[in-house]
Amino acid sequence: MAGDLVTYHGEKGEIEVVADPQSKDLSEEQTWFVEEDGGGIMIREPKVFGRLFIPTAQIPDDEDLVFVSRAVRPNDRPAE
Repeated sequence: MAGDLVTYHGEKGEIEVVADPQSKDLSEEQTWFVEEDGGGIMIREPKVFGRLFIPTAQIPDDEDLVFVSRAVRPNDRPAE
């Protein structure tokens, strides 16, 4: 999901774009990634590599991509 935290090559990053070909409500950017690469994820990591797109087919084999935690959504926060 967009906003999820990951590490890539040991660097902290965040999923910025999820281009899922199964989604019926894609943005123009997501549609482009689906048409060009069949979908995938864009990772944003400002210190070392900036932005990196990983096509869906490569995600399962990418040992350097590690899921850290889900993004906190406004509706997920406990009531105060």
